[in-house]
Amino acid sequence: MSQYQQDIDNFATLKAAQNGTWEGINPEFAARMKVQNRFKTGLDIARYTASIMRKDMAEYDADSSQYTQSLGCWHGFVGQQKMLSVKKHQGTTSKSYLYLSGWMVAALRSEFGPLPDQSMHEKTSVSALIEELYTFLRQADARELGDLFHKLDDAKKNGGDVAAIQAEIDNYETHVVPIIADIDAGFGNEEATYLLAKQMIEAGACCIQIENQVSDAKQCGHQDGKVTVPHEDFLAKINAVRYAFLELGVDEGVIVARTDSLGAGLTQKIPVSTSEGDLAAQYNAFLKTTEVAGVEDLTEGDLVLKQGGKLVKPERLPNGLFRFKDNTGFDRVVLDCVTSLKHGADLLWIETEKPHVGQIAEMVNAIREQVPNAKLVYNNSPSFNWTLNFRQQVFDAWSEEGKDVSGYDRAKLMSADYDDSELAAAADEKIKSFQADAAREAGIFHHLITLPTYHTAALSTDNLAKGYFGEEGMLAYVRGVQRQEIRQGLACVKHQAMAGSDLGDTHKEYFSGEGALKASGEDNTMNQFDV
Repeated sequence: MSQYQQDIDNFATLKAAQNGTWEGINPEFAARMKVQNRFKTGLDIARYTASIMRKDMAEYDADSSQYTQSLGCWHGFVGQQKMLSVKKHQGTTSKSYLYLSGWMVAALRSEFGPLPDQSMHEKTSVSALIEELYTFLRQADARELGDLFHKLDDAKKNGGDVAAIQAEIDNYETHVVPIIADIDAGFGNEEATYLLAKQMIEAGACCIQIENQVSDAKQCGHQDGKVTVPHEDFLAKINAVRYAFLELGVDEGVIVARTDSLGAGLTQKIPVSTSEGDLAAQYNAFLKTTEVAGVEDLTEGDLVLKQGGKLVKPERLPNGLFRFKDNTGFDRVVLDCVTSLKHGADLLWIETEKPHVGQIAEMVNAIREQVPNAKLVYNNSPSFNWTLNFRQQVFDAWSEEGKDVSGYDRAKLMSADYDDSELAAAADEKIKSFQADAAREAGIFHHLITLPTYHTAALSTDNLAKGYFGEEGMLAYVRGVQRQEIRQGLACVKHQAMAGSDLGDTHKEYFSGEGALKASGEDNTMNQFDV
């Protein structure tokens, strides 16, 4: 017996025990509503999706072609449409996640208006967006299951294949998938990190990404001026997130430790070393210093460290920050990653300045010498000029091979003049295979684009506005939007149904019977799209 049928029987038994006071309740309708609301709380979602993510991580360890992907979404509707599309075109939601970008929350969801990615937005807007995303995904489930229940009723009425439709209901694949959620640098101290992590998990997050920048001086990973914190500070925040998962019963919760050290040249403070070679000493060894022979080498307020039996003075900027030695980013990244994995992190995020498989692989290989199963979440960032980067990579490779590149100007390879060239075609093939190549060669378990839907919203709106306010008028919308929705089978073309009108009508029938005042019917213009 299916769970659906068990629920019908259970509700029928419960109704019979009410001495006739529940005559207005139909056990099958109640069972349908229960199926349509599979996840009762955000914690149900977090536990379910955490188990999926752990399974996917194990499968990737066994076969690197089994990597996962996501697109950053800044609104519940955007996330819903993304997962509807994935399920429609791929036939499954497997290995497709959601990503919540702190950059997009700052730029698009703050009551202050657009803000830079510097943790200036309201931190509660992060957990609010997680809850919103899952509300929309649950509604997508309810809408599709509602359509299946209507098909079931029609099959029962007209002698259709009831068993086949019931099997679709019993084996329905949810749109609810894991979310990797950006907590920035924790929005404060470790207690603040713990409190926000709890709220994010309660909203449904099974995976929290945290970075090793200073919380109150945080910068976008693709901008200058990044300041990192000592390992002890960062590990305290990793512990805070883990405690939040454990307290809420999400034992399989996933922590992504992000390091910005490749591009960060500053630290806010010098940690205290208590024994030779400890974490603090390793961190301090990267500081840019000058040797001190005596007090005459010091000025008022200077700091002095003992390193390797010598006295050294760390270079301090006018703002009080300390500078790292040049060309130490690689080694600091490796130390950051190994330390994080050995102290509770599950996955790594290395912020790079370009999408280059070889560069990423070199760092990952160094990390795997100490932690063999190290895996990355990688930002396929819109901050990279992908076209120019990969055309230059091909140009450089061809140059090394001795191939004639005299017909190309390396500095101008972004030019549209090269779009139909052999080099551009080769670069596009490298872009196409980048994710599979990096998963195989550079340990990348999860590929994401942080803010693609920010750019798609801008591009699609620009195209519509250009035509609509120009010579095309209404044709710009009809030909560029509505007709494409119809031709490509987007459920959203019936926007009333997508917004819940049909679900509401069904509920009204449940609650009011034949007296229900429904929005659907002959005069509903959505019927024009049944073509």
